[in-house]
Amino acid sequence: MFKIQTINKIATIGLDCFDKSRFSISDSIQNPDAILVRSAALHAMDFSESVKAVGRAGAGVNNIPIEICTQRNIVVFNTPGANANAVKEMVLSSLFVASRNILGGVEYTRSLVGQGEKIHELVEENKSRFKGAEIRGKKLGVVGLGSVGMMVANDAAALGMEVEGYDPFISVSRAWELSRAVKPASSLSKMLSTCDFITLHMSLTADTKGLINAETLSKMKKEAVLLNFARAEIVEDEAIIKALNNREIALYVTDFPTDPLLKSPHTICIPHLGASTKEAEDNCAIMIAEQISDYLINGNITNSVNFPNCSTERNGDARLVIVNQNIPNMVGQITSILAAENLNILEMVNKSRGNIAYNIVDITGQCTEAVLSRIKAVQGITSVRLLS
Repeated sequence: MFKIQTINKIATIGLDCFDKSRFSISDSIQNPDAILVRSAALHAMDFSESVKAVGRAGAGVNNIPIEICTQRNIVVFNTPGANANAVKEMVLSSLFVASRNILGGVEYTRSLVGQGEKIHELVEENKSRFKGAEIRGKKLGVVGLGSVGMMVANDAAALGMEVEGYDPFISVSRAWELSRAVKPASSLSKMLSTCDFITLHMSLTADTKGLINAETLSKMKKEAVLLNFARAEIVEDEAIIKALNNREIALYVTDFPTDPLLKSPHTICIPHLGASTKEAEDNCAIMIAEQISDYLINGNITNSVNFPNCSTERNGDARLVIVNQNIPNMVGQITSILAAENLNILEMVNKSRGNIAYNIVDITGQCTEAVLSRIKAVQGITSVRLLS
């Protein structure tokens, strides 16, 4: 029986994906095989030796100590794309809100409570104060063309916007999904200087942290609107507030409020609602449950952020999953031990990611504890699991 610990509330539809005859699930379970989490920070967690996987029901994993998990052979999974439509819809909504001064108009009408029959006259008299602009024909720059960025770019183009995309690391499969109406930007600087709207859709890394700073903001049009539904740290708060106060750009729409940003009259701060839909939560829960289940039962890895993706259908009597340092002659030593024990290899898959190599080996015959001990004793091998 595998044990799953839930740190946050995970949608029931996802938890129901686990075979109850093989999995026990609780928020207070001891010595779990896997941990499921949404937004809770795990950096201070003392992981039990039993933990083999951490599943993040969402895309970002900055709440998980990736390096520590990797050192302890804990595979960290996420769910890229599961909440993409929810975020995309929030971005498109924000384009309209920013363009049409909808929030200003709503706040004004709420101030008319008690005016009675005068309300219609006051509305007609003051509505010009909230006159906005249409997004059709305006130029949108999408920085990052992953699951969310691609969908934003395609739908914005369908709404009649002129769309440019910038992503030096775009995958071939993602490029095929882009609308032909989305044009590639020649450079980030050129995009920033020519677009009416800039929307950010990249992961937080050492390279993207502070990507939008005083220098990059200085390249933007004075009437430009910046949207950030990616990660707070991609935009430097001090720089964006200074740019807004100096009217170097027009407006900042962000899903990550801070006290300084809330004090600025030129920001629209949303309480991290980008992925907050029932559908997104359900999709993330289902996706992470399927990935964790497949890993614990079959050793297959899909959508890991620290281990190589590696999967194959089951064959033979048993399956070995082996983690080793990515150095020469590891596969040869593993196969030599199995051959010496008259264990036939039906299927073997070897994948690597940085310093880590991951092996799935399907065998016929009985793999004893003595065989496992011999494999574990090989220098460079850090983990061995037998899945019968």
